Amino acid sequence: MPDSSAEQPPVIRRAEVVAFTLISLLVITVVAVLYVAKAFFLPIVTAFIVGTMLSPAATFLEKHRIPRAVSAVLIVTGVTGGLAFIVGLISAPLMEWTTRLPELGSLLKDKLHVFDRPLALWHQMQVMFGGSESLATTKFEMPKIDWVAPTVEFLSPTFTEFLLFFAILILFIASWKDLRRAMVMNFADHEWRLRTLRILNAIETNLGGYLLIVTMINFGVGIATGLICAVTAMPNPAGLGALAATLNFFPIIGPVAMFVILAGVGVITSATLGAGLVAAAAFVGLTFIEGHFVTPTIIGRRLQLNALAVFLALAFWTWLWGPMGGFLASPILIVGLILKEHLMPEDTPQLPPN
Repeated sequence: MPDSSAEQPPVIRRAEVVAFTLISLLVITVVAVLYVAKAFFLPIVTAFIVGTMLSPAATFLEKHRIPRAVSAVLIVTGVTGGLAFIVGLISAPLMEWTTRLPELGSLLKDKLHVFDRPLALWHQMQVMFGGSESLATTKFEMPKIDWVAPTVEFLSPTFTEFLLFFAILILFIASWKDLRRAMVMNFADHEWRLRTLRILNAIETNLGGYLLIVTMINFGVGIATGLICAVTAMPNPAGLGALAATLNFFPIIGPVAMFVILAGVGVITSATLGAGLVAAAAFVGLTFIEGHFVTPTIIGRRLQLNALAVFLALAFWTWLWGPMGGFLASPILIVGLILKEHLMPEDTPQLPPN
């Protein structure tokens, strides 16, 4: 009642509804533009994120009297050479196995004969509950080679995107100091200049540290995976280790994909099913230790990344921009957390204790 002294619930006013609606429409519009114009925005955003990660290295070289433009070219060349080496380790066995798909399919079918009886029981249950008899008697067949071309097309950016990425990356690293100065001096208020400078410093420091730490961790995961593959007599342990290190840059999805690859390769190349799953089981233990103890202990000291937030960011950016979006998910989340920390007021109301 109006004359009641009891506390009244908060009233949502029309202006707040209009503001929420406009913000929602803005977010939907931005997401739609980023999705439609992926070929333009993806290399630019990737160059900005990667360039910010590599800027501390350019600053280090600049302190040793190497011009920043030359440092940018050297850094990009070195990173590109390392990536080319990893791609070479992975692509050679991948091309060999792709040409042997029919043979590997028959080998895999022979190794999985132990599942014939459970599958037959499952098909009988499907028929009992109204399933189609034709579906129950369908034989297992390996997928044809038609999936290779669409997969490569999905995973590989175009030459124009590569060219745009490398050009922007070199120019961004070379001119990062001038860009920082321009962004700081764009504000007339002294307080906002200091705040902008703190934000840029925090983004550069945290992204650079994140890239260094994650690269070292993934390098260790790759070496350990290669050793596991060598001990268990898996073919091409160096290539599998390089693949494990590369896929580990993609949280959650990468380790799962690597487990499937190790299980498939192990089952095909080993004499028994149990022996073929040893490497995959050891990889599960390795990733469990890395994901629950090593990475949280090291990265958790720098940034508090919520597991649910990381998963949602990974799902959203992978849906929006594919594999490169999955790679950018965690860095973009880190940038968002830094902006929230510096732009949100400190006197934000807190929830009462339980």
